[in-house]
Amino acid sequence: MDRAAVDAWLERYIAAWKSGDAAEIGELFSEGCRYRYRPSDEPVVGREAIVASWLEEPDPPGTFDAAYSCWATDGDRAVVTGTSTYTEPERKVYDNVFLLVFDGDGRCDEFTEIYLKQPPA
Repeated sequence: MDRAAVDAWLERYIAAWKSGDAAEIGELFSEGCRYRYRPSDEPVVGREAIVASWLEEPDPPGTFDAAYSCWATDGDRAVVTGTSTYTEPERKVYDNVFLLVFDGDGRCDEFTEIYLKQPPA
């Protein structure tokens, strides 16, 4: 995966998060993807489980936005940086780093998120 391909995947990731559409979410991940919300978490394993996890407690539409971009790639691996901004019920901004591994079809096969809450402005 090159940076442009990772950035295109990230655009679909944000769109799927905003839409909450199970098919859009599922298209992002390989059948056996291992997804960690934090590095120390046990992974959510498998596309169906990841979709179910995303839809368990969805963020209400219009209460968040995100901007991510590829920082580096190495073969099938990518590092992504960016921010997630929540506006409801209070404004919160998180700095994010994603550690990603992609399969040959451009789907994410491993996803690990690292995030830090920014102090209030």
